[in-house]
Amino acid sequence: MKRIDSPWLLATTVLVTAFTVLPMLLSVSAGLVDNFSTGLASGFTTRWLQEVWAVYGSTAWSSLALALACVACTLLVGVPCAWALAGSRSRAARAFEELITLPVAVPGLATALALILTYGSVQGFRRSFAFVLVGHVVFTLPFMVRTVAAAFRRDELVSLDEAARSLGASFVQRFLGVLVPAVAPSIVAGCLMVFTLSMGEFNLTWMLHTPLTRTLPVGLADSYASMRIEIGSAYTLIFFIVILPVLWGMQTVAHRIERKHG
Repeated sequence: MKRIDSPWLLATTVLVTAFTVLPMLLSVSAGLVDNFSTGLASGFTTRWLQEVWAVYGSTAWSSLALALACVACTLLVGVPCAWALAGSRSRAARAFEELITLPVAVPGLATALALILTYGSVQGFRRSFAFVLVGHVVFTLPFMVRTVAAAFRRDELVSLDEAARSLGASFVQRFLGVLVPAVAPSIVAGCLMVFTLSMGEFNLTWMLHTPLTRTLPVGLADSYASMRIEIGSAYTLIFFIVILPVLWGMQTVAHRIERKHG
């Protein structure tokens, strides 16, 4: 099939990119000027960033730790679950696979309410970050399971598993030494999705959090609702500063693993 290079395609791509990126740039720039209503004429300043960091800086580290813990939990639970679902052809397995995707289809507020009604009476648990973490794991687990299960279903992996079994390898040796390395790119892709979803999750977190378990998105909403626009925009900039280096690092790891297994 002959490839057709069209300037219209390039122009469309540039326009869509500009349409997407421009609002973010404007939002961030508002936190770097002295007065948003005056614009650049008021001069640049970092005092809004300093004020936000002084008041909300702890939420950045809390969100980062929460997202990394969510990735760890979904790895420990989701990868074995994905292998079990990929290797089963039963109706029960298919029903379970559909069941764990319900938190994605159901509004986050409904999922949070269900968790509060079920476990909210456990006071120590309700007031801790562990309660928010459970909500994030429930919401993000389907993305890890679906991504990794699709990789486990590849025919060549079934052949590798059978070959390792015929050579006398135990289940642990086959799983950790053969199967997991073979689907490593898919696992990293799942980690990227889980991390970004956990860092930006608001609806579920807003209902589960307490004043002591506030995250970046919740603090961002509070700053936009109760303070001047410069504060909210500076908060947005801090959000980017925190999340982008981690995303770039994870994507670098993903590219290296893909090249290794390519």
